[in-house]
Amino acid sequence: MKPKKSLGQNFLTSSKAVFEIVTAGEIVKGESILEIGPGKGALTEELLKAGAKLTVIEKDRELIPYLEEKFAKEIRDKSLSIIEGDVLNLDIESVFKKNEKYKLIANIPYYITGAIIERFLSIKKKPLLMVILVQKEVAERIVARDKKESILSLAVKFYGIPKLIYKVSAGSFFPKPKVDSAVLKITLNEPNKERDALEQDYLMVVKKSFSHKRKMMLGNLKKEMSEIKWEEIFNKLNIKTTIRSEDLTGEDFINIAREVKTRK
Repeated sequence: MKPKKSLGQNFLTSSKAVFEIVTAGEIVKGESILEIGPGKGALTEELLKAGAKLTVIEKDRELIPYLEEKFAKEIRDKSLSIIEGDVLNLDIESVFKKNEKYKLIANIPYYITGAIIERFLSIKKKPLLMVILVQKEVAERIVARDKKESILSLAVKFYGIPKLIYKVSAGSFFPKPKVDSAVLKITLNEPNKERDALEQDYLMVVKKSFSHKRKMMLGNLKKEMSEIKWEEIFNKLNIKTTIRSEDLTGEDFINIAREVKTRK
């Protein structure tokens, strides 16, 4: 069965990478796990061995019979459920019971990495944590290894704590992609009413701050949201008016969002 380029399929062949993903998931026996794009089931098999109560979502209908045959016993035992569909269009709340908690563990297609991360961070029924295999460059950008933040890294850090777990070479896949990958773990924050109430203002300020990358943050905000007295906010929070957006932390942006909210 050949991988489909149109679906961004790169089947994971490295047992070491699979081990690192499963280990990072900290799976407790009987725990609900969601896997996206199981492919031929290399990761699926190890998640089941770890004791997961596993639900997999596969968009490629040609892979469904293969998975149903390979994991017939697990399906009969109800330790595995297979859903044919597109995770970006699926109602995640319908997959799990009302108070059922779950973790997202998956080797996801490169071309929808951002969309998947955004979806699972923004939906009401968020996972406890996400362990995903992504492009190495994306993982490094999210954890901001160069100490320079981005819209993506700051968005992720509002919802949880990202950590780069393990680097995976391009040769660990079939077909071999043009770039290396990395296992990224995002441990989501516990619900916090005060912090959660800042979500819209935080994301808006982050987005507007990066509207023109080469310009100073204050200039971007004044241009995009001129009704707010930004100099007052910067002075109150002891933030230099010459600073660039990439040099502020997530906590800095939370403090700015809090000030914005109080001035509306």
